[in-house]
Amino acid sequence: MNPSTLKHSAVTTFTIPQEKVGQRIDNFLHTHLKGVPRSHIYRILRTGQVRINKGRIKPTYRLAMGDLLRLPPIQYQSTHPYTPSANRLKELEHAILYEDALLLIINKPSGLAVHGGTGIHGGLIEALRVLYPNAPHLELVHRLDRDTSGCLMIAKKHSMLRRLHELLRCGGIHKQYLALVQGRWNPHISKVDAPLYKTHLQSGERIVRVSTQGKSATTHFNIEQQFLTTTLLRVRPLTGRTHQIRVHTAHQGHPIIGDRKYNHDAFNQEGQQRLFLHAEKLEIHIPDIKYHVTVQAPLPPSLQHVLTQLDQ
Repeated sequence: MNPSTLKHSAVTTFTIPQEKVGQRIDNFLHTHLKGVPRSHIYRILRTGQVRINKGRIKPTYRLAMGDLLRLPPIQYQSTHPYTPSANRLKELEHAILYEDALLLIINKPSGLAVHGGTGIHGGLIEALRVLYPNAPHLELVHRLDRDTSGCLMIAKKHSMLRRLHELLRCGGIHKQYLALVQGRWNPHISKVDAPLYKTHLQSGERIVRVSTQGKSATTHFNIEQQFLTTTLLRVRPLTGRTHQIRVHTAHQGHPIIGDRKYNHDAFNQEGQQRLFLHAEKLEIHIPDIKYHVTVQAPLPPSLQHVLTQLDQ
């Protein structure tokens, strides 16, 4: 990082406004601290330098009305506003699966990060904020890994963001994925219930593993199609842990094809160079406001081509 691009902030203290109530502190800081790497945000959270009402909090803490937030002095990189290419904006326009006054659902392309971060100047949410200049409150409702394609929810209003986060916490949103895994899946395994623990390698790379130290995680599996050396699975995660489907399949001895993190043979599997994991379907039900949305994202041509080759 060039020192000439660095800026320094002083200790800051302010009260959380109404429109930020219910948001996770890590997500709030990522938006609030422009130019600060996500790894640094988690570091100041872990070390207790960020305080709410004079107390330490976890990255998962949800902001409450009237909370007093204290931020330490922060060194950050001054960045120019992100300007996505015309082709990127056009791609995202064509990827819109559903839109109303409260919600946007995008068929996220594989290879596109959902937000900017270390080494990534801008991601999907930053591009959408350029595409929607009259929607100042666009926020990611959840995340998909960079190499995962498919249905991604973006709230247009903070009230909707809070509702959807609550639904995600209580399992009120039905999410369905398609995954092509190595080997022939045992048809008797329809449910994997294994806690997941998030850690970091010496290189700083984030990795998730099954561990009793971790948080509970449950995934349902159904065989969609069996091939000679692979299996296409329809997957329904009941919890939303980081890399949940990827780790649960690998834990069963059937890593996802193209998974460079959890499948060491990924590069030679069926000629597939990208992760074969697609968020196929979303079902949202909010009975008190009579809000019901069901959206399905077609399988990308690159993944459909893999299945066609396997059929032949």
